[in-house]
Amino acid sequence: MIEEKLESLGITLPTPPKPAGSYIPVVRTGNLIFVSGQIPMKDGQVQFKGQVPTSISVEDAQKAAKLCITNVLAQLKAELGTLDKISKIVRVSGFVNSSPEFYEHPKIINAASDLLFEIFGEKGKHTRIALGVSSLPLNSAVEIDLVAETI
Repeated sequence: MIEEKLESLGITLPTPPKPAGSYIPVVRTGNLIFVSGQIPMKDGQVQFKGQVPTSISVEDAQKAAKLCITNVLAQLKAELGTLDKISKIVRVSGFVNSSPEFYEHPKIINAASDLLFEIFGEKGKHTRIALGVSSLPLNSAVEIDLVAETI
C-alpha cells in the first residue's frame, strides 16, 4: 500500500493547500486526474522562496520540489480517498524560479521525480518537463503539477 510506503519514508501528508487563485486543485476526466500546480506550502506558509541559486540553494530547491510533490499527493488523496487508486504517474511539470544564468532545472525537479519513483515504483515512472522561470506565485522557489492515471 502506498500509505505504508509513505510512512516507511517518514512522509506525512498534510491537509491539502487551498487554491491561491481562481481554479480548483484537482480535475478528473475519464481515468486521468490532473493536479494543479503545487508550491512548497506547509501550514499555510511558503517554505522555500526566491530564485535559484541567488537567494536559495540548489539543495533547498530540491527540498522544495519534494514538498511540492507531498502537496500533490495530499491533493490526490483528498480527491481519491486513497493513493492506491493511482495506476500510473503520467506527467510531471516542474517550474523553477531561477536567475537567467541558471541551467540546472532538471537537477531540482529530479528530486521530485526520484521521490515519485521511490513511492510508486514502476508506476511512478513518468514523462516530464523541467523549466526555469523568472518568478512564481508568492515568490515560491518551485511549482509542480502532475497528471496521473487512476483505476
